[in-house]
Amino acid sequence: MKSTPLIQLYTDGAAKGNPGPGGYGVVLLCGAYRKEISGGYRLTTNNRMELMAVIVGLEALKISGSQVTVYSDSTYVVNAIEKGWLQKWQETGFKKKKNIDLWLRYLSLQSKYIIKFIWIKGHAGHPQNEHCDRLAVLAASQTELPEDEGYVEESIF
Repeated sequence: MKSTPLIQLYTDGAAKGNPGPGGYGVVLLCGAYRKEISGGYRLTTNNRMELMAVIVGLEALKISGSQVTVYSDSTYVVNAIEKGWLQKWQETGFKKKKNIDLWLRYLSLQSKYIIKFIWIKGHAGHPQNEHCDRLAVLAASQTELPEDEGYVEESIF
């Protein structure tokens, strides 16, 4: 009987100015396998980048049913999942909530995996979190960043 992979997903997001240029960083670990992912946007928010890091990390996974532990320093993301806020937001049609596009994208992924979220204190010396932070900050500082269309669309309404 083949067991499902145990995956550690470390994430972080950053925004200069909030809103401002932003980036996300991801480190995926599974046994000896390691993958790093980062990206950024011209105008976005820290919360969007924190959530985007989780989404991009999950989208990189290849085996449905995997057990994924997500480590994040974002209370916004971790509490939304672990305290049931996201479920309540769904039930109310995300009324007066931000980042709906990203939450819907997350929801399309969550049923594919067994996901547990763990909050870790940011900037506290955790090696993987610190590395994700460096990836996110570096991504946010790149030139010619793409538009965060979800943020721009949300801002005009």
